[in-house]
Amino acid sequence: MSNKRIGILVSGRGSNMEAIVRASKQGLVDYDVAVCISDKASAPAVQKARDLGVPGVVVRKRDYPDRGAFEQAMGDVLGEYDVDLVVLAGFMRLLSGVFVRRFPGRIVNIHPSLLPAFPGLNAQSQAWEHGVKVSGLTIHFVDEGLDSGPIIFQYPVPVWPGDTADDLAARILVYEHRFYPLVIDAVVAGDFEMQGRRVMLKRRIKGAFEGD
Repeated sequence: MSNKRIGILVSGRGSNMEAIVRASKQGLVDYDVAVCISDKASAPAVQKARDLGVPGVVVRKRDYPDRGAFEQAMGDVLGEYDVDLVVLAGFMRLLSGVFVRRFPGRIVNIHPSLLPAFPGLNAQSQAWEHGVKVSGLTIHFVDEGLDSGPIIFQYPVPVWPGDTADDLAARILVYEHRFYPLVIDAVVAGDFEMQGRRVMLKRRIKGAFEGD
């Protein structure tokens, strides 16, 4: 059976996108990255995807009359590439309910905090400014709210004395790169069970809570 196909939405440098693609290229997961879409032509992720052998497509909001047309265009590209799962990897726009309903239960996102704490932008700075001792990352399904969808996976990351917000962000990013490809692999394979809003993974995520 052929691997499941994912499409990645990005807005910036694409470090998580690169980790997701490299995991596929190295045979660590059973999905294929079909396309990478950026809403910014200047995003380094576009060329990075192409260099990795993944089609890099630019769909800019300013090229469309309204948000609906812009999201329709993104969705059409994902449809053309026949993706099974939509993966947000540093995509800096809140998706509308229309887009979310077009891919029901088929959009995932990663966020650099332990949701529901510190949703939205600059989560690492929010956590650092609040003086928390532990932050982390959350991988969740996308719903129509802001970072409010059912949580699939979380991993705690300590905040050390003397850390800056940038130190914390860099530490969290290491674990994002490690775990996002593995969780995507579980989700796209259907290795989870929904219990209301609770998501129960049916496989162990390698390296999580095993002494790393």
